[in-house]
Amino acid sequence: MPMTPTAGSQSEPLKDDRFPGGLRTGAQFLDSIRNDGRRVFIDGEEVSDVTTHPAFAEPAKTIASLFDIACDPDNRELMTYASPETGAAVNRIWQLPYSVEDLNLRRAAIERWSEESFGYMGRTPDHVAGFFVGYAAEPQILARDGNERFAENAVRIYEFLRDNDVYITYTIVPPQIDRSKPAHQQDPPDLYCGVVEERDDGVVIKGAQMLGTGSVFSDYIHQSTIHPMRPGDENHAISLIVPANAPGVKIHSRRSYARAASSMFDYPLATRFDETDSLVVYDNVFVPWEHIFVYKNLDICRDQWFETPAHIMGNNQAQIRFVTKLRFLTGLAQRITKMNSINMMPPVQGQIADIAVQAAMYEGLLDGQIARAAPNQNGVYVPHPQTHYAAMVLQSRLYPEILEVLRELTGGGMIQLPSNVADFDTPEAGDDIRRYVQSPGVTAEERVKLLKLAWDAVGSEFASRHAQYEKFYAGAPFIVKNRFMWNYDFDTSEALVEKALAGYDMKGRIEET
Repeated sequence: MPMTPTAGSQSEPLKDDRFPGGLRTGAQFLDSIRNDGRRVFIDGEEVSDVTTHPAFAEPAKTIASLFDIACDPDNRELMTYASPETGAAVNRIWQLPYSVEDLNLRRAAIERWSEESFGYMGRTPDHVAGFFVGYAAEPQILARDGNERFAENAVRIYEFLRDNDVYITYTIVPPQIDRSKPAHQQDPPDLYCGVVEERDDGVVIKGAQMLGTGSVFSDYIHQSTIHPMRPGDENHAISLIVPANAPGVKIHSRRSYARAASSMFDYPLATRFDETDSLVVYDNVFVPWEHIFVYKNLDICRDQWFETPAHIMGNNQAQIRFVTKLRFLTGLAQRITKMNSINMMPPVQGQIADIAVQAAMYEGLLDGQIARAAPNQNGVYVPHPQTHYAAMVLQSRLYPEILEVLRELTGGGMIQLPSNVADFDTPEAGDDIRRYVQSPGVTAEERVKLLKLAWDAVGSEFASRHAQYEKFYAGAPFIVKNRFMWNYDFDTSEALVEKALAGYDMKGRIEET
């Protein structure tokens, strides 16, 4: 009998005493990660409380605000739906879509969240939620080769995450140590995270995985590998969940752009929306069997991403977020040209149109992949793969192009700015700034505020990280293009060529007159 997407096994539901069940408020989220035993390292120190540390406090508040939005009674219809098992209101990011309408409802909820960071937080709770929606949508893929037990685990894990409003991130890329060798040939062979011991009640994992974006703040981490593996890598061919505060988990954050910022006025994006990226070390971490849903199986570890709807559902969220970011950048460009009184010049209007066309084209691909969605074998609607991966390829290409147009539109204005908001409070410097750094009808304070925002979007260290992120978050561009190639309808294209060739032959010459 095929497994239905919402059917758990006869085992007891997963439990975690940290979660009372149901939607969480922002305050409850912050309480759950405050001094909870997680080990986070940054700037030569171990952080005991990520909710108050200057590297993490403001981004943590932004994430907390998302939980408050979902809990707000005024947003109940927009942000929640009824759990099929309990009937309680749960976050719509976990909804299995059984129609195009469901996909649009999911999109609206994700879009609302993305507006809180203007598209600059990519690994908010809705991202990895999309992957687990994909696993629950087609657990048959995970049940291959007699692995029904692990497929049932995937469904139970999905239900646990959904019904407890859990924030889960992932680490799915191995460290860049020696990419010429597979995991098991690294020296030593436990550099990449994998199983080092098997017990009756679970396994022990050891090694590291990189790009744990948002893991500093999350409740759980999904540990797996999306990179190709070879025979011999079976110990690394796993997929499981681990509490972020589990013994042996160590989170090494990169430099914090929030902490490095001089003020929120000077760096309005970096201070609030730097979700950070981390190397996560799993130092002999115990994982119970119930938390594992792919185990030592190279084929299923690969197929969990692309044979289930997981990769599409997770990255559909990323594309919804990116549309918000494009809208923001388009508005920023328009606002700056208005301030500089150049918005009516035809060359400038052409540049604004270049940005707006890119934004509209990308949004159309998002519209198209939802409108052309089709049900899988369980009746769950999946965004149209060809259109989805076309958007993914386009994303890495158009983002730097848009930033370049913004640079041209602002010129030296983003560079010649006061060093710090405190300069306004210095009598002589403040007077000079107010006299010489202004625009018609725009005070110096307003002009500097807008251009500081533009700099943080285009030129700061935070902005550079985002340029790199949008180019590589879904994998190297050639890998993304390969995924598109797998999903493009080449048969129809080649059939047109065959039809053209069949319409004439060597006898079809033009008669001379």
